[in-house]
Amino acid sequence: MLKYTIKRLIMMIPTLIGITLVSFCVIHLAPGDPTDLVTSLNPQANLAAKKKLIEIYGLDQPIHIQYLKWLKSLATLDLGRSMAPDRRPVIDKISERLPVTLALNICSMGIIIVISLPLGLFAAVRAGGWFDRFSTVAVFIFFAAPSFWLALLGMWFFGVKLGWLPISGLTSLDYAHLSGWDRLIDLLKHLIMPVIISSLGGLAGLSRYLRSNMLEIIRQDFLTTARAKGLSERVVICKHALRNALIPVITILGLSVPGLVGGSVIMESIFAIPGLGQLFYVGVMGRDYPLVMGGLVLGAVLTLLGNLLADLGYALADPRVRDEAFKIRSA
Repeated sequence: MLKYTIKRLIMMIPTLIGITLVSFCVIHLAPGDPTDLVTSLNPQANLAAKKKLIEIYGLDQPIHIQYLKWLKSLATLDLGRSMAPDRRPVIDKISERLPVTLALNICSMGIIIVISLPLGLFAAVRAGGWFDRFSTVAVFIFFAAPSFWLALLGMWFFGVKLGWLPISGLTSLDYAHLSGWDRLIDLLKHLIMPVIISSLGGLAGLSRYLRSNMLEIIRQDFLTTARAKGLSERVVICKHALRNALIPVITILGLSVPGLVGGSVIMESIFAIPGLGQLFYVGVMGRDYPLVMGGLVLGAVLTLLGNLLADLGYALADPRVRDEAFKIRSA
């Protein structure tokens, strides 16, 4: 499996280059450029000033030259400098906000996994019962409700009406004067609402997906054989049925890896959380090409890694996939 994993990692390099090439061309085809926002808001900026900015940013060069220079910098893990007025390195901007976004999305993903798997399993085992019917209605309501609408309702009810939770930001104004334990409580209060609300849609979808897979697996003949051998119902469901039902779910979890850095744009914007989603949104609106490309590269790398983790998860969950991987490796 180690050689198979290394082979897959090497194959990611040309794929990543192809993704960056297409992304680089697409964002440069969008109307406007970074100089428009600077010159249009400054009445003293003339055409000569705009041309000077274009030369400074290197936008006067052919697009293939711009891409090759950017790719050369990427080879040294240099994502360039932002075209915003601060002109800070892109990697510094990303590294500052990455922990916030990772904390928010990892907590959401943890809640989704911990709740949706038992929920989907129990609903499948008790299919047609009162719990299955109640959970089906509840999860479909959360799945259909827009996340921004739930966020606004939560802010109004828990933040404005009850005053239990803060409605914006990551910390309070007096955060610097709080003790260590009070700081942790203050941070948790700010994260509770966005984490829970961002988890509702994924929780509903994953639990329904697992329930559907479990209902299909439960009808298979090999489970009837397992019961005929005298195995307990718990062993039959948890060891044999659940393991086979988790294989398609692994795909969803693998494809959710890119969402760890880019899946919270709405929550970060509504709750004014200084994360990567908010940063990339501002970069897109400002035509900040290096910053946008930095976000696209990060998302592409995580997408490829998510696919690899899904394949490795297949091999761990299903011995047939593992044996096939060994055959490919030996060939």
